[in-house]
Amino acid sequence: MRLVYVLLIYLLAPVVIAMEAWKALWNPEYRGRLGQRMGFDCPEPPGPSLWVHGVSVGEVQASAALIQSLRKEFPGLPVVVTTVTPTGAQRARALFGDTVFHCYLPYDLPGAVRRFLDRTRPRVAIIMETEIWPTLYHALGSRGIPLVMASARVSTRSVDRYRRLASLFRKTLSHGILIGAQTAADAERFRIIGAAPDRVRVTGNVKYDMEIPAASVEAGRAFRARVAAHRPVWIAGSTHEGEEDAVLAAHAIVRERHPESLLILVPRHPQRFESVRALLRKRGVEFASRSSGEEPSARHTVFLVDTLGELQMFYAAADVAFVAGSLVPVGGHSLLEPAVLGLPMLSGPHNHNAQDVADLFEQCGALRIVRSKEELAQKTCDWFDDPARGRADGERGRQAVAQSRGAVTRLVAMVAPLLSRPA
Repeated sequence: MRLVYVLLIYLLAPVVIAMEAWKALWNPEYRGRLGQRMGFDCPEPPGPSLWVHGVSVGEVQASAALIQSLRKEFPGLPVVVTTVTPTGAQRARALFGDTVFHCYLPYDLPGAVRRFLDRTRPRVAIIMETEIWPTLYHALGSRGIPLVMASARVSTRSVDRYRRLASLFRKTLSHGILIGAQTAADAERFRIIGAAPDRVRVTGNVKYDMEIPAASVEAGRAFRARVAAHRPVWIAGSTHEGEEDAVLAAHAIVRERHPESLLILVPRHPQRFESVRALLRKRGVEFASRSSGEEPSARHTVFLVDTLGELQMFYAAADVAFVAGSLVPVGGHSLLEPAVLGLPMLSGPHNHNAQDVADLFEQCGALRIVRSKEELAQKTCDWFDDPARGRADGERGRQAVAQSRGAVTRLVAMVAPLLSRPA
C-alpha cells in the first residue's frame, strides 16, 4: 500500500509543482518556496533541533506558548518551525523573528523528506493538530525520531478516511507516535484508527493557552484612541469571497442606528486585497486603507486592513468582533483571539474547523450565530446599544478561555522526557 502511495505522489508531483509555479506568478508570497518544498534550501541548525510544524496561521499561533515553554526547559535548543501557507510563514516570522529557523514543509516525497531531515536533524518532531503525511511519518519512524501530535483531533466524519490511510503508516502509528488529543472523544477516535492505547493521552487544546503580545494590545488601543475614541467600532476578521458583501450590507444597516460607527475590514488572503478595494469603490464606500498609511477620519466609514499579521492588533481596537470564514462554508477561523481580549463575538453557522470551540463560546453567551446580513447588523447593534452588556458577554468568553488552559503544561510533560534523552 505504501508503494502505491509513493508512486501516486510521484505521478502527482509535476502537477503540484506546476500549480506552485502558477501561484508564484500572481502572488509574490509563493515565490522562493519550491526549493524548500523539495527539501533543498532548508535551514541547517548548529545541532540537533526541535522541529514544530503548523500548517497555517492558527496552528503557528497555537504553537507559540508550547515553543516558549520548551525553550525555557531546554535553553539553547535550536527550533525549526515549518508551515505550508505563506500566511503561516508570515505569522511565524512575526512571532519568532530570527530566534527560530523557518522553512516550508517538504512535499511528501521520499527524496524531499530525506533532504529535509538530513539538514534539520530533529530530535523530536511536533505536529500541531492533525496532519497525516505517510512518507514523512515512515521516515521519522525509520530514523527513530519521536513524533508528537499536539492538540490532535479527528472529527467523526474523518474516522473512516483515516482508517483507510492507517495502513500506510501503521507501524509508526502504533509504536512511534505520542498523541496529545484535544478531547476524550478525539482520543477514542485515534485508538479506532490504530493508535496504541497507551500512547494516546488527553491533553486539551493548546490554542486556549495562547497569549496575545502586550505590544499588539497596546498598539490596537492606541490606534482606537487616536482615530475612533468616541465611535462604536466593530471588526470583520479574516473575511472570504462573498462575506465582504454581506458585511458591508450589514454595516450600512448598522449605520442607520449608529451613523458614527466604524467597520474594520480584514480580508483573509492578500491576493484578494485589490478585489476588496474595488468592491469598496464600487459600493461608494468612504474608506481608508492600512497599506496607504492613511488612518480613518470622521468621513471614513470603513478601515481596510490590507496588510498581513495585524489582525490581533485590530481586534484590540474593536468593541465587537465578527469572525469570518463562517458565513460561507470555509469552516470558520479562530474565535480565541477576540475571546482572549474579552470581545463579544459573532460568527456565521459554518464553524466545523473548531466546532467545539464555537459551541463553548455560544453556550457561555460570548458568541452569537448569525445567518444573514440582517442578523449580523441586528446583533452588532444590540451590543452597540448596550455597551455594558457587550463587555459582560465578552468577559464570559475570556473566562471560558481561562478555565480551559493547561494543555501546554501537559504537552511539555510529554515532550520533555523525549528531549532529555541523549542526542
